[in-house]
Amino acid sequence: MQAARIDRYIKKQEGLDSLTREDIERIQLEKLNRLLGAQRLRNGFYKDLPGGLGSLGELKELPFTTGRDVAENAAGMLMTSQADIRKIITEHTSGTTGRAKRVFYSEGDCEDTIGLFMAGLGEMTGAGGRVMICMPFSGPGSLGELIAEAIRRIGGSPIRAGAGLSYGAMKEIMERHRPDSCVAMPVQLLSTLRVCGRGTLRSALVSGDSCPAPIAEMIEGILGSRLFHHYGTREMGLGGAVTCPAHEGMHIRENHVIAEIIDDGGRPAALGSPGELVITTIGMEAMPLIRYRTGDRARLMEGRCPCSSSLMRLDTDISRLAGGDAASSAVLKDDRIADYGPEKDGDGIRVLTIGRYDCAKFIKGIFGRQIEVTARPVTMEDAPMYAGKRAPLA
Repeated sequence: MQAARIDRYIKKQEGLDSLTREDIERIQLEKLNRLLGAQRLRNGFYKDLPGGLGSLGELKELPFTTGRDVAENAAGMLMTSQADIRKIITEHTSGTTGRAKRVFYSEGDCEDTIGLFMAGLGEMTGAGGRVMICMPFSGPGSLGELIAEAIRRIGGSPIRAGAGLSYGAMKEIMERHRPDSCVAMPVQLLSTLRVCGRGTLRSALVSGDSCPAPIAEMIEGILGSRLFHHYGTREMGLGGAVTCPAHEGMHIRENHVIAEIIDDGGRPAALGSPGELVITTIGMEAMPLIRYRTGDRARLMEGRCPCSSSLMRLDTDISRLAGGDAASSAVLKDDRIADYGPEKDGDGIRVLTIGRYDCAKFIKGIFGRQIEVTARPVTMEDAPMYAGKRAPLA
């Protein structure tokens, strides 16, 4: 089996002919110590951390960084001047501080993300490929723009569908541009495939939200091919881990991020055990974070990938600690349901069905309680309700 493209990408970045486990850990410790030293000089949020560590194992002794820390101290975490900032992503959360969380990116951060996207997308498409991008295009440096640029650089043609279009608009794009692959959020993609059909699509990469195994299997059943997965967060520069041709987990961009899994008590979890993903972004220029708690439940996979890469792998089944993914999988297991979501006032569930289908009993059986269900047949004027991360239905 051919080596994963992410290996080639990292070797090129680091000027290496090979990439062993020893190489990876040496690079990580060097970059971590460089970051810690710079933070001491910066006299910002991390000023009280040691100026260097003797081993990667000592990282677990450092304190965690939380979303609240980022919301309240973003300026103290910034390692570049404001003039060097290319993109700022603001996330309005329901946290206790009431402050928005802002993450800053330099030109170098955006270039690094494009490079990773080229490696991940290159496993699915290449020169001459037509790739439909169902991600937000919100200006320079946005997720959609970075994906489009990566596709252009590997010789493909990006088709800018964006997020939030109606099924009719999506079907028109598919018929006019005849894409052979697609980048989309998992449930949005499944919903679109059920309503519009696969058309000329033969492969897809999912990102932007969790993709439980049942959802992946349903998408694969329609496409007739294995799904490519990508994991990334705002805090790690949008790009963190990608699938290789073996389709056995996602290889982590380990020269950019150190990944840890912790248990409910905040202690290191055993390799292969699920827990919360904690990241240290040693490759970020503008706003590197140290031991940031992502709020994502994940698992580092044991053993070596069949592609022979030495990079650690994340299981593709990543979910929010807050939950909600099991319900999504259970509801959408019924292929007569196109999509569902909470009512605007949060009381009850709206369901779009394929044809007329009284699904109230089925839905109530999943949630195990009496809940108001409003269902109607989907139309081409409707749009997927899953334009972003779905809040768990309590």
